[in-house]
Order: sequence, then C-alpha cells, then structure tokens
Amino acid sequence: MNRLLLLSGCLLSALACASPKYLTYEQFGAKGDGVTDDFPAIIATHATANEKGLPVKATGGKTYYIGNSTGTAVIRTDVDFGTARFIIDDSHVSLEDREDYIFRIESSFEPFDIDGIGSLKRDQTNIGKSLPGRCLVEVVNDNRKVYIRLGANQNSGVSQKEFFIVDADGNIEPSSSLIWDYDEITRMIARPIDDKPLTIKGGIFTTIANQAPSKYTYYGRGISVERSNVRIEGIAHYIEGELDHGAPYEGFLDLHIVADIVVRDCLFTAHKTYRTIGSAGVPVSMGTYDISAHGCVGVKWENCTQTTDINDTHYWGIFVSNFCKALTLDHCVLSRFDAHQGVRNVTLTGCEFGHTGVNVVGYGTLLLDGCTVRRKSLIALREDYGSSWEGEVIVRNCKLIVPEGAKNVSILRGSNAGEHDFGYTCYLPEIIDIENLVIDDSRVSDKDYQGPMILGKFKRNYGKGVINIRNLEVTSGKPLGISLEPKMFRDYTISVR
Repeated sequence: MNRLLLLSGCLLSALACASPKYLTYEQFGAKGDGVTDDFPAIIATHATANEKGLPVKATGGKTYYIGNSTGTAVIRTDVDFGTARFIIDDSHVSLEDREDYIFRIESSFEPFDIDGIGSLKRDQTNIGKSLPGRCLVEVVNDNRKVYIRLGANQNSGVSQKEFFIVDADGNIEPSSSLIWDYDEITRMIARPIDDKPLTIKGGIFTTIANQAPSKYTYYGRGISVERSNVRIEGIAHYIEGELDHGAPYEGFLDLHIVADIVVRDCLFTAHKTYRTIGSAGVPVSMGTYDISAHGCVGVKWENCTQTTDINDTHYWGIFVSNFCKALTLDHCVLSRFDAHQGVRNVTLTGCEFGHTGVNVVGYGTLLLDGCTVRRKSLIALREDYGSSWEGEVIVRNCKLIVPEGAKNVSILRGSNAGEHDFGYTCYLPEIIDIENLVIDDSRVSDKDYQGPMILGKFKRNYGKGVINIRNLEVTSGKPLGISLEPKMFRDYTISVR
C-alpha cells in the first residue's frame, strides 16, 4: 500500500515536472533571427498563456522582428522579456493598421455600467452604492464641455469627465476625490481593479519609425496598459529611421484608464519634432510623447530616463498625461512633464527636466522636491487651457537653470487674458510655498533683464492667496521681482526672506 502511494506520488511529481512553468515564443514557431516576422507566433504564445494561466519568457539573445502582420498580442499573465530584442518595423504599416498596439495588457474583469446615480458633488466621499470590489470609476457628463482649448490647436472641448477609485462600500478614495460637481451624469463606468499585481519586465524594443505624412494620424504600435495593478520594470525603447517627416505616435508606453501602476528603471526615447497645420489653420510643431497616461489614478515612475539629450530642442517632449490623479515621478531624468487636460495632485521628487520643463493645469497639490528644471520657468501653467492651478504649489530644494537666450525668467509662468471660455473657472494657486530654491540665471545676456520674477507674464489678476519664499539664491545677483505687472497680484500676501 505504501509502495503504491509512493509510486503514485512519484508519477504525480513527474507529471508536474513535465508541465511547463512558462511559455516561450519558440514553442509557437518564432525564429528570433531578426528577419522572420515573429508577430503571429508572439500573438499565439500570449493567447495560450492567458488560457492556461502561464507566464511568458522571451529567449535571451534572440531578436524578434515584428513587421506587417496585423493584430495585437494580449497579455494577462506575467512576462519576462529579459535581454531579448524586439524590432517593430513601422516603415510600411498601413494607415488602416496603424492604431493596433503590439502588446495590450488586459484584465480578465469586464467593465460595467453604474446606473441610478443622477448627480455627484465635488469632494463627495461616497457614491451611495456598493460595488463588487475596488474599482476605477469614470463619470461623464456629455452635456457640458471642458478643456476648450485655445490657440493654434484650438478645439470645442471634451465632455466633462474624471476618474476616481471607489471601494466595495462605495467610498471614494481621497487621493482621487472629485474635482467638479456633476449636476447631470450621462454615463458612469466601473473597471474592477485586480488584487494581484501583474509584472512585465525587461526587453529591448526598437521602433523603425513610420514614414507617413506629418499629419495628426496617430499610430499605436507600442504597449498599451489597460489593466490596473501592474509593475513595469526595465523596459528600454529606442527609435530608428526617423525622416524629416512622419506621423505622431500615441506613446510607446500608453497607460489607459488604470490605477496602481509602477513604472521602474525604464529607458525611453524622444521623437523628432515635425511641423504640420493645426486646427486653427496655421503651422504648428507636432511630435510624439513616448510616455502617455490617460484617465489614470495612482501611477508612479521611478528611475526612468531617456536615450536622447533632455535639452535637445530638435526632439519633442517625452511625457504627457490627461485626466489623471495622484501622479508621482521619483528620480527621473526626462525632457518634459506635461499634464494637459487636468491633473489632481502631482509629486516630483529628485527629478531633472529638460528643455520643455514642467507644464501643468489642474488641482490640488503640486510638489517639487529636489528637482532641477532647465528652462526659463520652474513651472509653466499651460496657456492653452487657461493657465489654471486650483490649489497649492510647494517647492523644496530645487534648482532652475535658465538656458542661453532666455528672457522673462520666472518661478511660475502662464497667461490668461480672460477673453476665452475654457469651460471652467480659472485660478492661480492659493498657496505658493518655496524653500531653498536656486535660480541660476548666469546665462541670461539680455541687457534689459531686470531679474527673475515670482509670476510671469500673466495678463490679468485672477488669483489671490499667500506666497512664502525662504532661502532663495539668484546667481546673477539681481533682485527677485513679483511680476512685470505687480499691480495684478495685489491680492497676494507675499513674503520673501
């Protein structure tokens, strides 16, 4: 009897050993020779991995070529790309297939509608309904337009919407609190947040750039993250074959309506800047952000950098976000941080930003701690969205390095003449609190330069509050001014010591 049990145990153990611990692309026909189109094999590998609940591991030393084959590899299990290389050849991708991502990281949970909620109020703490579990919720009012853009890329705005996290009891997590009242709700969608983290790590990806005309025909062709609770580690992305023209990309790493994401030790590449005609009928600069986030809550980038010089103006800025909350960048070296259509709460620690700097419009707390910015302003409030920040700005132990040729140096820059309806009331920060800031303006050679200003060339007074500045160093020795139009800021209590 004991012998039978022992034999049975050995047989079960042998069967377990025979079962694969992970899948490889070679098992599904990939060559990895850098010439054969391995995309069908890659798609098949992940489809089987999802079915069997197995991770995928790329083979070190292999180069997987992804050419004109259509489709998307859907990822629902852990992936270790390791030291393998992937060539994404977009030089001949058709316009019809340009929006297909190479990899899409998905949840096994399906979104569902939340019905029966007629309105929501700003900073409301509970939605009045229970949910199956913790969810990322999107609320939309299609009958109100916001972020009505001004300038060469003007538009008629987008539907009022935002994203927030709700627990099973209907409580709204404070980090994602509502920024607007919703007197009417046209749709409300919940996306369950996975309890178990998914890990994607490694891989050296090279995009051979598209050769399409320089128009706003965006390409996907990267990694789309559409599942919450994901860890992305050690991915490197390069770009080759850019011409003097090309269409923009959505971002090689595109985070789309997700929460609880960490992107760590990754390397990105900026794209060339092109010219096209904007919606106002005038020429505009156009480019691609290699990192993008839309409708995200609780995303952290750690130790991420880029291959291209962060101060090279031939390349477009590298980072953009829209409708996000609770974003953190920690010890990243990037040409740009940009929050287009609103952000609530941003923390930038130990970072260095290049020629396009820190650009925001939004709400809550904007914290810069231990950061270096190489631009004529430490922070730029985006003029095309009303130069609005409703909340506070906190600066600690930072350095502003002003490049050659700059004029009108300022800590906070923006412009709003009050002649355009952005779809919301615009604000300047209620509190601006700065400690240990160095402004290196030694390269400013303009003979009319009066010195740095706290507030840049704003065209009207639409803010009031408190400005406290302690331990400021200006390299040129010139005095710190309030503004070129100081009377506009008479409603601020200003202390500099």
